[in-house]
Amino acid sequence: MSIRKLNLTILVVLLVGLSAVFAWERLSIQRVSAEDQNVYENLQIFSDVLDIVKENYVQEVDDEELVEGAISGMLRTLDPHSSYLDPDAYKELQVETKGSFGGIGIEITIRDGFLTVVSPLEGTPAYELGIQAGDQILRVDGEPTKEMTLMEAVKKMRGPKGTNVVLTIMREEFTKPQDFVITRATIAIRSVRSKTLEPGYGYIRLSQFQSSTARDLRKEIAKLEKENKPLKGLILDLRNNPGGLLDQAVKVSDEFLNEGLIVYTGGRLKSQDMRFEAHMNTKPHTYPIVVLVNEGSASAAEIVAGALQDHKRAVVVGVKTFGKGSVQTVMPLRNGAALRLTTAIYYTPSGRSIQAKGIEPDIVVERLPPGRLEDDGGKAIREEDLQNHMGGDEEELSDTKPDSERDSTIKKELARDNQLARALDVLKSWEILSQMKYGYQQ
Repeated sequence: MSIRKLNLTILVVLLVGLSAVFAWERLSIQRVSAEDQNVYENLQIFSDVLDIVKENYVQEVDDEELVEGAISGMLRTLDPHSSYLDPDAYKELQVETKGSFGGIGIEITIRDGFLTVVSPLEGTPAYELGIQAGDQILRVDGEPTKEMTLMEAVKKMRGPKGTNVVLTIMREEFTKPQDFVITRATIAIRSVRSKTLEPGYGYIRLSQFQSSTARDLRKEIAKLEKENKPLKGLILDLRNNPGGLLDQAVKVSDEFLNEGLIVYTGGRLKSQDMRFEAHMNTKPHTYPIVVLVNEGSASAAEIVAGALQDHKRAVVVGVKTFGKGSVQTVMPLRNGAALRLTTAIYYTPSGRSIQAKGIEPDIVVERLPPGRLEDDGGKAIREEDLQNHMGGDEEELSDTKPDSERDSTIKKELARDNQLARALDVLKSWEILSQMKYGYQQ
């Protein structure tokens, strides 16, 4: 083939290739243009409706309220956790994560179309009045909650300290809804508490994941390890913990793990895919851990329970958790408001999705009302429990030393809380089994 013919052939191929590229670009532009055109048409309809309402509604309406209402309606079509935060609600959200806010002290969501309590916050008016995880809130001050968004419900429940709000609650054991009159208070949450249950066995309660939770946890662990030499086991109580900050859940998990994946997220955008790994601790905690969970353990609490369970670092005791495994990203807006949008899903290290599934405990222990004896695996009925039972040897009784006030309080708490008592039994069994020798000696 001559050089001239070769050059001509190359030119033809290039022209054909360029034609194909231009054709594809035109097709793509047409597709994008069609999508844009559809969006513009819908926005034009929205603008028309806005004008019609402003000009013809029976009362004069505020432009800002109309637009905020439209935004809230749009987000309502997504999921219960996506919402519009007006400037006041956004400021309140920022305050909450620092541990002090106004209200009655409950975490809520929408489940099966009903406004539902995720968990009451420990020590708050709602907690003291007996509001429970799973309660359905049918009305707030007499107004039905069926069409309310989460933020609308939150705003109605909050108010000045000392004022009352009436929640109409339906519970599984109720034959009809009941009204709870709750007095609002300034809610100050101490997210970490600890105590020694018995010599060698510690207890840490995490009520919420706030900005200082991981730091406070380390202090309480150090205190327990100093009081108990050695610390033989630890109970980490995450019951009725509604969650909180993701980074604190990661740090709490990292405190008990030396390596491996803690949690990862998956979303529609690559930027929402995140992985969080554990690091080697300068002071490892080698003792056994039992994590207590219930239906009020949600979000960040489920991340911690799932991570420690997957790594075989802890035994999870209690009942299945709430199942709130979605990631909400808060995006500030130019007017001082913010958009809280669900952007990803949490997964435990083994790839389990928490969303709507929750964490299944290794040992299922249902919570029993105080004073009720368990039929199996708990406190058995003994001679001393029977009415008019005969006393034992007086000499033996006289040798028994009275418990200290603290020990007496702990015993009463264990008697009232069968899940906590079972968790302590698990830790004790762990130590006993580790010391046993199996098999036959030759």
